[in-house]
Amino acid sequence: MDVHDWSPKLPVAQVRIARATNSLRDIVAFYADGLGLSIITEFENHEGYSGIIFGLPGVDYHLEFTQHDSGIPVPPSSEDNLLVLYIPEKEAIGRLVVKLGALGYFPTAPANPYWEDKGVTIQDPDGFRVVLVESYGFDR
Repeated sequence: MDVHDWSPKLPVAQVRIARATNSLRDIVAFYADGLGLSIITEFENHEGYSGIIFGLPGVDYHLEFTQHDSGIPVPPSSEDNLLVLYIPEKEAIGRLVVKLGALGYFPTAPANPYWEDKGVTIQDPDGFRVVLVESYGFDR
């Protein structure tokens, strides 16, 4: 079985992680301009919601942010809610840290000390944490 195949017990075709925000414009700047994620699609005023969908890294895995036109309560993030991005090149991580810093987002200490030695943690506009780890990824 290919590492990208799902179990026959759960025949998933795509995965989308969706999260509410009240800072959609800032989210776009952080994830598209800062991290360089590709925008798959955007929508405005769809039954009261606007949003953006990023590819992780292609189109099989998505990261979606939606914002209700009237604003809705967005639960605060725990310091342990993480999006971990494995990036094999240390120099690429350095460039991302500089780009995010230019946008006003700086490294922060992770709550879990495991991540301190593994990578760089940066909070997005909603306070959710993204960890940039120098690695090819989880070793199966």
